[in-house]
Amino acid sequence: MNAEQKPRLDPDKVFVGANPIIWSNDDFNELNGDLPLDELLADMHRAGYAGSELGHAYPRSSDALRNALDSHQLRLVSGWHSTFFATQNRTSELDSLKKHCALLASLGAHVAIVAECSHCIHGDRNAALGYGDRDRKTLSAAEWTHLIDGMNAAIGVAARHGLSLVYHHHMGTVIQTGDELDRLLAGLPELDLVLDPGHLAFAGLDPVAVLERHSKRVRHVHLKSVRAEIAEKARAESWSFHRAVCSGVFTIPGDGMVDFPAIFARLAALDYAGWLVVEAEEDPTLVPPLPKAIRAREYVREQTGL
Repeated sequence: MNAEQKPRLDPDKVFVGANPIIWSNDDFNELNGDLPLDELLADMHRAGYAGSELGHAYPRSSDALRNALDSHQLRLVSGWHSTFFATQNRTSELDSLKKHCALLASLGAHVAIVAECSHCIHGDRNAALGYGDRDRKTLSAAEWTHLIDGMNAAIGVAARHGLSLVYHHHMGTVIQTGDELDRLLAGLPELDLVLDPGHLAFAGLDPVAVLERHSKRVRHVHLKSVRAEIAEKARAESWSFHRAVCSGVFTIPGDGMVDFPAIFARLAALDYAGWLVVEAEEDPTLVPPLPKAIRAREYVREQTGL
């Protein structure tokens, strides 16, 4: 693909941010979990990113968070929020989401990222990942009803804060297979989607095909890829998510198996507006974060002009 053929997303509508998990892992503290926030944000700005999603080290008060980001010329993109609608009290779940949405809205975010974490095992260092319905805890019929009802109410909570609720498909959760994702989106026509090619590819799904099938629902995009040989070994040997991450299953855009030129071309054709957020959790002692973040930023610029 030459320069004239490369897709050009609108720089007035599309922005490139980063997730702090490149530097400091939210699930596994030994993976640079104690990195000072100021150092992380300085690196993020140095690498050329315009905004950041939330991580565990970020303050959760509006003023403190604004000051931290402003000091490094970064905007707040959004932040992950775990929901437990399938198994926990819906009222308490919605109260927690309201606080999260209020923080996001106060700093100008436009989407709230959620993932259903009832029965999730991705944070368990020893739990083997299941594939399809193999060796996985899936939702019962009653739990599906609770999830749909709760998520429908959550859409309203986000909307009242001026936010779109976007769902993050994720390995090690109850929304992992293509059928589960399709069922969730079919049951919630107003729920939007985080396109995360890394998690889709690791689950054995084709990210480009998912984008084609749910193109009208994509309101947020994560940019990470997968090393096919490691993903295949993780499946064959029933690795845990922790082992897969530490072994390098995820990598930055421009590396690995994901066809990002096709994704960027489709997003450009859809006139996508929103954030492209680079992330790729790996062991930072083996793969230093800043050079990786810079390479990923350069790749996105080469492919999209952003």
